[in-house]
Amino acid sequence: MIKLLLSFLLLIGLVAAQSVQFQADISNRTEWDHYWERCVGSGHAWLGTRQDWRDALKIAREKLGFERVRFHGIFDDDMNIYNVDSNGTAIYNWYNLDYVYDYIVSLGMAPYVELSFMPTAMASGNATIFHYKGNITPPKDYSLWADLITNFLEHYIGRYGLDIVKGWFFETWNEPNCGFWSGTIPEYFQLLQVTSDAVKAVHPDLMVGGPATCQSQYLPETLEFVKANNVALDFISTHEYPTDIEPVTRNVMFNVLTKSRDIVGPDMPLIYSEYNDGLYAQSMHDNIYASAFAVFNIIDVYGIADIFSWWTFSDVFEEQGQQSQIFNQGFGLQTIYNIPKPSFKAFELLHETGDERASVTGDINHPTAGILVTHRHDEIMVLVYNHNIPGAPISTETISITLDNVPSTRQAQATLRRIDEYNCNPYATWQEMGSPWYPTEKQLEQLYLSASFNETSISYTQSSATSIQFQLPIPPQGVAAIKLKI
Repeated sequence: MIKLLLSFLLLIGLVAAQSVQFQADISNRTEWDHYWERCVGSGHAWLGTRQDWRDALKIAREKLGFERVRFHGIFDDDMNIYNVDSNGTAIYNWYNLDYVYDYIVSLGMAPYVELSFMPTAMASGNATIFHYKGNITPPKDYSLWADLITNFLEHYIGRYGLDIVKGWFFETWNEPNCGFWSGTIPEYFQLLQVTSDAVKAVHPDLMVGGPATCQSQYLPETLEFVKANNVALDFISTHEYPTDIEPVTRNVMFNVLTKSRDIVGPDMPLIYSEYNDGLYAQSMHDNIYASAFAVFNIIDVYGIADIFSWWTFSDVFEEQGQQSQIFNQGFGLQTIYNIPKPSFKAFELLHETGDERASVTGDINHPTAGILVTHRHDEIMVLVYNHNIPGAPISTETISITLDNVPSTRQAQATLRRIDEYNCNPYATWQEMGSPWYPTEKQLEQLYLSASFNETSISYTQSSATSIQFQLPIPPQGVAAIKLKI
């Protein structure tokens, strides 16, 4: 019996030594700001007239808490915003955009306004981009662009009131350095200056910014230009995807965002108005990889950017034309038919985190595993992840979590939800079905069910009146959430 007991104790010690250890002090808390919820991306403005897009946005608002939505092309010809009569007089038509914005506002959201692209009647050329043919040329007369911005702002201030519109962000164009602008960078800076002057002439409290570049580029040049030319700029915006820099590293987003923050300084708002899990040759937007990426990076870059906007909330998306295959590795958090992907479920868990973050010690520099512990009222939430970039070492990890100074552990109930190969993975279910291009109603029901959380209870040990311990395995690219009611 003594020999058996010793063997058991040795086994327990071995498991403890091999597990990843984290310890959280619930009494030592700081603010946990849901900065990633301030905006989410979409495709182009005309999609806002589609019911499937509207349904997807409503779900994203209700389940994930997004506050704003950003999209291209509010001035595209399909929105019919700008024309001229036979005398060359400007004709403005806001009906289609009203229809889109009214719906967004009705959800308690706001548009994050990307001022793009060029109406053909105002354009200096015919170069376009994407299936919907957004004109990417400079204006033939910058005064026409200034008048467009002025009329646009005056219309929406009149429609919603100045107090509402002052909360919007007005971003000048999209990625002028990556194929969305046929002019030069100096010509873009001219557009930025004209736009800023027009916005501030309507009201000085309206927020205008840029350069909305890809790959975090032209930030020093933008700041130098606005300083040299006395241009009012309220925020710096840019984009980054982890695949923009080779070789890709696990902390690439942290490294790039930190460099950008150093460039713009501590006082200028820094907005990343596009990012996601990356533009890999074999995309993984539908896979569990995207969920682990999102959880890891939202925690990893905390406190650097003021807004961190995922591109996009839905696969209702038309850059190359609307895709009809339900799982096509599109950018969206939801498929067409609004089936939540693993990434959606990750954002759902993040939305449920509290507004205070507990300090964590232990194996905080582990190469793949990590945790976030938050507190709100009578609830503690522990978010656990096991993430690495494609091709890098990763294996199932046993995670041991100790929560100290828990306010009350008497009859506390703990539940567990997972995202991994076997949980919240409708893509795998679809593959098991034979990857039907157009699923039947019954198959869609199965896919919705496979995307749902399977909530179970999780046991814990109590080492003292105010300390409890959990232990659980997390597979590669897995995410788990423990919710403790206290």
